[in-house]
Amino acid sequence: MGTMMFLRHWWAMALRGVVAILFGLVALLWPHLTLTVLVLFFGAFALVGGLFAVIAAFGYRGLYERWWVLLIEGLVGIAVGLITFFWPAITALALLFLIAAWAIVTGILEIATAVWMHRAVGNEWMLLFGGIASVIFGLLLAVLPGVGLLALTWLIGIYAIVFGILLLTLSFQWRKLVSV
Repeated sequence: MGTMMFLRHWWAMALRGVVAILFGLVALLWPHLTLTVLVLFFGAFALVGGLFAVIAAFGYRGLYERWWVLLIEGLVGIAVGLITFFWPAITALALLFLIAAWAIVTGILEIATAVWMHRAVGNEWMLLFGGIASVIFGLLLAVLPGVGLLALTWLIGIYAIVFGILLLTLSFQWRKLVSV
């Protein structure tokens, strides 16, 4: 019974996936965006993704004891989004390290959530792969800071699309489980 309540919030995961895909497409289709526009798009991406994660976390609050992991991930996303909006003139290098730290932290939390959810639901390998992709993405940005802004834009776009597809796929799996 509790698991079905948990899965009813599949739509929050789906919206998060759609936002990630849209952000990735914008980054790939307009790679010559100015740094300020890139910062604002990233800020919106992190903020909206964080808000959806917080919504989902509160939906799980009474159902599972580790709902707070998703809450922390959402709060980190909201904080990074707000920092980005309040200081849009940060340099490309500062943005790169901010994105890298965000990706690593959220990736670790996504991996933890996937492991926890596997015990409760099973078949959460896409969230696990999404978390691994987030950590790898963050580490690549941290280790290769000399990457140009155009390459960074493409890397961010590809990552966001892959991550969004994984989240959408997971959300539709949850939806199927709810309708059964």
